Amino acid sequence: MDLDMTGSREFFRIPLPKKVLVFLESGVVPSLNAIESLKDEWEVVPVRTLESLKKHARKEKTSVGLAYFPVEMTEKKYRELLSLAEATCRWIALLEPEGLGNSHILKLIHEVCHDFHLLPVDPQRLKVVMGHAQGMDRISLLADHFPFIHEGSPDFDLVGTSPVMQEVARRIRKVASADASVLITGESGTGKELVARAIHERSSRRGGPFVALNCGAIPYTLIQSELFGYEKGAFTGASSRKIGHIEAAHTGTILLDEIGDMPLELQVNLLRVLEKGKIQRVGSAVEMPVDVRIMAATNVDLEKACRDGRFREDLYYRLNVLKIALPPLRERESDIITLAQYFFQKFSTDRVCLLKGFTPAAHREMLRHSWPGNVRELMNRVQSAVLMSDGPFIRPEDLGLFDEKESFQSPGETLREIKNRVERDTILAMLHRNHHNVNLSARDLGITRTTLYALLKKYGLSADTGIAEG
Repeated sequence: MDLDMTGSREFFRIPLPKKVLVFLESGVVPSLNAIESLKDEWEVVPVRTLESLKKHARKEKTSVGLAYFPVEMTEKKYRELLSLAEATCRWIALLEPEGLGNSHILKLIHEVCHDFHLLPVDPQRLKVVMGHAQGMDRISLLADHFPFIHEGSPDFDLVGTSPVMQEVARRIRKVASADASVLITGESGTGKELVARAIHERSSRRGGPFVALNCGAIPYTLIQSELFGYEKGAFTGASSRKIGHIEAAHTGTILLDEIGDMPLELQVNLLRVLEKGKIQRVGSAVEMPVDVRIMAATNVDLEKACRDGRFREDLYYRLNVLKIALPPLRERESDIITLAQYFFQKFSTDRVCLLKGFTPAAHREMLRHSWPGNVRELMNRVQSAVLMSDGPFIRPEDLGLFDEKESFQSPGETLREIKNRVERDTILAMLHRNHHNVNLSARDLGITRTTLYALLKKYGLSADTGIAEG
């Protein structure tokens, strides 16, 4: 949905329900009596467990949340409360003044929260902070109506306006603000590495390196040395010291792609990195600290791999602090044509190209195709079609999607009927390309507006929609 300035102003005039989540774990009774005074303006929804919080987040969106952070914030509690970042609301931390001396609390506020409020509660000040949080959330809602496009990947770009991709975009923004490990799941070709790059570029680590390592593409005997590096003389052929991928990502981010293919005996070494923040090069007896954010990506069910004994359960839970699941292309049908047009523009500008777009039949076949290779398959097919098509429009057969059950000429179809069909499809494609602008379409077709209107009438088409009238 496109919103102009007037539409944006109207959007902000729509009143939002004032609902606030209050996250207090069972047994916690801080001095929060003044929260009762919020009920004259806000609907207060108490949440006692992280599980119930996640269930609430799945059922409905709430703009604002209050979360009590205990003074004794252990590492375990810190890891648990990081999952607050998965909820859709903007969190305001409630804490005792002594909590400002706890480094875990300060880091958590920085990574998860919109703001903080010291106890005892000052109702008027807290209402102002909550109103500001709701206003910022409304701005993010407005931004979510615009297409999410992330470019610059060596593989392909992340493009989409469908609801599921808008949700992915929202989660990328949320996850980027934290510094915990991330698990990205999805079928091959859905853009897992691109999501990891988008998170890195929006995070506080964007000034550091981004390193990607495909665990499934490295020979079994080399994974350890590739991950952790080695010292000179560590083994035959080690003529000099080599820095591993994790060390190379120091102050930045490392993506371990196809993490499910990592050998079981090496998973304990990775677990040590996540727990202690230290690595040990092959051939060295010294552990060295590294400051790196670890992301992992996989197209396999890691929970099942844990049950089957192929993946360490403790490592799985360490990696799965924050999670983003990428949908296959077949589940975001409304993005298929958008992506096709995007790749067409991208590849057609790389060379002198007389192509003008896709035929309606090409659009039809793209929507029918199941896309087992997902976005990567679509990109490759469009790139090939741009290079190989004779034009002026890309046809299904140029995309390799031609239905072999249908011949170009239907049984009994005359030459005039073939000519009329091609002419009609060309007009439809040009109207679609020019957003049904008759002047531009007539110019690109090399005919007058009068002639184009006559052809539209001949084929019973509407200039506004391209749909047959009557």
